[in-house]
Amino acid sequence: RRRPRQAVPGRGAGVSRDLRDWVERLRKAGELAEVTAPVDPRLEITEITDRVTKAGGPALLFRNVAGSDMPVLINQFGTERRMCMALDADSLDAPGNRIKDLIELQPPQGLLEKVKALGTLRELASFGAKTVKAGACQEVVHTEPDLTRLPVLTCWPDDGGPFITLPLVFSRDPVTGARNCGMYRIQVVDERTAMMHWQIHKDGAAHLRDSEGRAEVAVAIGTDPATTYSATAPLPPAIDEMMFAGFLRGRSVEMVKCRTVDVEVPANAEIVLEGYVDANDVRPEGPFGDHTGFYTPVDDYPAFHVTAITHRRDPIYATTVVGLPPQEDFWLGKATERMFLPLIRTSVPDMVDMNLPLEGVFHNCAIVSVKKRYPGHAKKLMNAVWGLGLLSLTRCVVVVDHDVDVHDVSSVAFHAFSNVDPKRDSLVVEGPVDALDHAAPYFAYGSKIGFDATRKWEGEGVVRPWPEKALMSDDVRERVTARWAELGIDLGNR
Repeated sequence: RRRPRQAVPGRGAGVSRDLRDWVERLRKAGELAEVTAPVDPRLEITEITDRVTKAGGPALLFRNVAGSDMPVLINQFGTERRMCMALDADSLDAPGNRIKDLIELQPPQGLLEKVKALGTLRELASFGAKTVKAGACQEVVHTEPDLTRLPVLTCWPDDGGPFITLPLVFSRDPVTGARNCGMYRIQVVDERTAMMHWQIHKDGAAHLRDSEGRAEVAVAIGTDPATTYSATAPLPPAIDEMMFAGFLRGRSVEMVKCRTVDVEVPANAEIVLEGYVDANDVRPEGPFGDHTGFYTPVDDYPAFHVTAITHRRDPIYATTVVGLPPQEDFWLGKATERMFLPLIRTSVPDMVDMNLPLEGVFHNCAIVSVKKRYPGHAKKLMNAVWGLGLLSLTRCVVVVDHDVDVHDVSSVAFHAFSNVDPKRDSLVVEGPVDALDHAAPYFAYGSKIGFDATRKWEGEGVVRPWPEKALMSDDVRERVTARWAELGIDLGNR
């Protein structure tokens, strides 16, 4: 499947202030379907959403959900257009270009350059989160919390229970005090207890390991789309996700301190769960129909004990469904791929382009292109990918030449099937893999493979001349194009 290369209408309306403003933007853009018929949060909403998402349909706002008086918003990021709208961007590459401009800021040389640099630095300073005394997220406060009042979805028949699937989980590093915001699924157990799916590689899990067995946590549900996206971004621990959200929004995220824990949350969030994660209270979590398309099996994770629930008046519950692709999370992942490519290229300038294809469910496959300069260059790039943050977990890396469109999976397959000699052109290594990789022989540890699908050079194990592609000459192509109307062949939309 080939990623659209043209700009997608999205920019111009400005960033959304909060989830309600975002819903109104979706409505005005014809990107929202409001469902008033009664629906069941157990399985039924998933089946409806799965059909809509796979058809490229609109965001959905269910207003009559069994067992709760809260409406449910889902599929808000489910197309490229809506993902661009969420980031107020003309294309998914645009925010990455802004990041590139910032990281390439050089010491100013002349007066004009100094003025420009000063403006950029002021813009950077304005991105930091700002603490306010009160926020809409605390219009209603429940110190006797009941998680079962929320319309939490049970998505798939064999799921271990209802799961909160679009939470912004806030915690603090117990050593440095730095804030972290990540997105980890949460399984609801009873009125005050849930299970926090803190995988071994996640920052939240590190905070719990470094604590004295108890980490205060706050979970925000339903924020403006740029802030929600920021919780999924693969940022290094030193970069605050709320500062990154401010960068995407073009203005700071306002934060308010929780009522029962020493954690701050976005002031305009729809719903906030306050509490703590207990390292000494470990219980079975799962199964869960995951983004891999398979059920994640039961495993032990720490309990999240809820001490309070606060929310806006008439709150909207935001959620998502993952499962067999394509799902809404594909476009969240695609935004990350395009946005962080310029950053990756500062460390790996050999990389021309990258595609994390739909079929690879993020961590199973990365297709990268290289402009070769020496024998073995493609294998060097494979090792570079396996040294890059969460890309280190990629099971399969395919390297093609710079003139192959990595987003045209059919073209990539053609070159891979044509150019790869399995013995010469494959590289197998062992190391950490994704915790959800069910094919790995051990939990979070297994093997990874790279394929060099580039044209082979002398010195790369070839003893025969490498053939050229059979392509028509430019002058004949131009001559036939000029005569096409004369030929009377109507190809229509074929």
